[in-house]
Amino acid sequence: MSGGHLVLDHVGKVYDGGTGHVTAVEDCSLEISPGELHVILGPSGCGKSTLLSAVAGFTAITSGSIELDGRVLCGPDQQMARPGADRVVVFQDSTLFPWRTVTENLAYGPEVQGRRGRRESRAFALEQLDRAELSDIADRYPGELSTGMQRRVEILRALCNEPAVLLLDEPFRGMDALSRAAMHEALLETYDRSGVTVLFITHDVEEAVFLGTHVSVMTTRPGRIKTTVEVDLPRPRSLDIVTEPAFRSLVGEVSDAVRSEARRAFEAGEKEMVR
Repeated sequence: MSGGHLVLDHVGKVYDGGTGHVTAVEDCSLEISPGELHVILGPSGCGKSTLLSAVAGFTAITSGSIELDGRVLCGPDQQMARPGADRVVVFQDSTLFPWRTVTENLAYGPEVQGRRGRRESRAFALEQLDRAELSDIADRYPGELSTGMQRRVEILRALCNEPAVLLLDEPFRGMDALSRAAMHEALLETYDRSGVTVLFITHDVEEAVFLGTHVSVMTTRPGRIKTTVEVDLPRPRSLDIVTEPAFRSLVGEVSDAVRSEARRAFEAGEKEMVR
């Protein structure tokens, strides 16, 4: 599926709770061009995952609009987007079918959506595994794979749906440092090969800079886009880049923006405790 031009226009989200209204996101605007790997980060509770969920069609917005390739997903007339194959989400926890082999997991989406027949879907899945150099696990089950390998398979399964936008909500959270580093390189290899638009949510500054073409920092609640930094580093990227001055400079720039918001979030929390 081609395209991937995502536009968030003055998006707001207010939650109604037992203690009153909570404004999670307010007047949030962002434009992501086709083929970007756009990372959003900010302090906990700033609304990062809320934005991703709104794009996916899991959460309604209360103001503004979201468009994908010129088509309104949600806005004043329809506050919740309808989920669709043009947007595929990879979550923190595995959603692979444990009773299906890796190939069967990858072939499931194209077959169920009717875009390919059963035999064609399987051939397509095997082709994707071969391109990712994962043919040796084609007939294995998810329970036989490491957590990192399951993540790789989930991302490949998402891409087999040929989405316009791939939505990744902290997919490597909880992994050890070595596994995360391996997954970063695997994701970039897949991204460079596919050219799909990616919206990636994280709280890790170095992860954001290493992966992203652009990094947007959100303010503490209510969440807005505070700044967007273009990551002008060469591709393909390898882990060697993390020691280079240009990388360290970008990490410092993004860290400064995040640090001030984290401080504000902490101070706001302290005030709430005093009350």
